[in-house]
Amino acid sequence: MSGAVEAKLTELGLTLPAVVPPLAAYQPAVQSRPYVYTSGQLPMVDGKLPVTGKVGAEVTPEEAKELAAICALNALAAVKSIAGDLDRIARVVKVVGFVASAADFTGQPGVVNGASELLGAVLGDKGVHARSAVGVAVLPLDAPVEVEIQVELVQS
Repeated sequence: MSGAVEAKLTELGLTLPAVVPPLAAYQPAVQSRPYVYTSGQLPMVDGKLPVTGKVGAEVTPEEAKELAAICALNALAAVKSIAGDLDRIARVVKVVGFVASAADFTGQPGVVNGASELLGAVLGDKGVHARSAVGVAVLPLDAPVEVEIQVELVQS
């Protein structure tokens, strides 16, 4: 049985994916007291990256924004793997987005808006968060974007 958050995902035409398996020695998410911290989530779809390269070169900012939303969806799947139910999210506390950027690309905040907007659409006021959007030279697997989130859970 899905809760209100998963019903909202369905209403938005989204499906919560399976948790992306770790690419190295880490866990997709861990809990510390009322917080769940996700590892950086790549925009994996069915086990692969739909696009690779640098934003502002091989990847357009619009494509990268859509990929950031996929990262956020993958992060929610990682949160659910710990919390058991996305309705336990009291709020998203922090989002950190990394954008593999061409040397002259400065639109990282617009790219990471893809993740922020998805979280807001799915969680409403609980999705409002603090955020960093950082340009980097390269990401794992040549991914254009990577997103990690921190959420606070309602105590059960």
